[in-house]
Amino acid sequence: MGPLPRTVELFYDVLSPYSWLGFEILCRYKNIWNVHLQLRPSLIAGIMKSSGNKPPALVPSKGKYLTNDIKLLGQHVQVPIRIPKDFFSVILEKGSLSAMRFLTAVNMEHPEMLEKVSRELWMRVWSRDEDITEPGSILAAAEKAGMSTEGARALLEKISTPQVKNQLKETTEAACKYGAFGLPVTVAHLDGQTQMLFGSDRMELLAYLLGEKEASALKPSTALPGAVESASDMREFLHPGEKWMGPVPSAVSARL
Repeated sequence: MGPLPRTVELFYDVLSPYSWLGFEILCRYKNIWNVHLQLRPSLIAGIMKSSGNKPPALVPSKGKYLTNDIKLLGQHVQVPIRIPKDFFSVILEKGSLSAMRFLTAVNMEHPEMLEKVSRELWMRVWSRDEDITEPGSILAAAEKAGMSTEGARALLEKISTPQVKNQLKETTEAACKYGAFGLPVTVAHLDGQTQMLFGSDRMELLAYLLGEKEASALKPSTALPGAVESASDMREFLHPGEKWMGPVPSAVSARL
């Protein structure tokens, strides 16, 4: 009998592309690192308000930088991110309240579906530039993730209930209590202590805290969830004239 899995929480919002990157990396490595990964749908707008932080896109130079940063990181981590055409409207105006309430309801009643439904919502907004605010859009993501139409509709009807609203609020407040000022936030529970890490670029530090091999010694496998297996998997996400560069070279992917 091997050692018991260590608990790692991931607080995330599908409005955050960096949350998607952290989500996919943790989904790939949770078995390698013997981690019990707890996905915690949260509301980034609530965290920003509570911490007094502001979206980086509100600063013009940061907004310009992060659009290129997100694209490069997507290629590096092999996650098919594409910047929405109306980028600022998506992140600053439309928001993700209904989507995150829906994921909260999924987590409450069908936690085994949370990973897949979360991924499909990210795919809609950050790969296909599709809506995630309307009921029909959320329903489409749930169905594509494998939920029945009836089951998804039943959950959709519950997103305005006090139970779901309060649970999302509680999860968001829990992230704030850990010190969150944005997302993603990863919380590792180790030897009776907690360590909060901010951002999708702290996985080497997480590996260090877990006592695992440094992330530089690990290579992402296309057989793991979230990996891109071939050029055909990427084709529908590429802009006209773009070419998929293939799997990240080991010298680069070793840094994951």
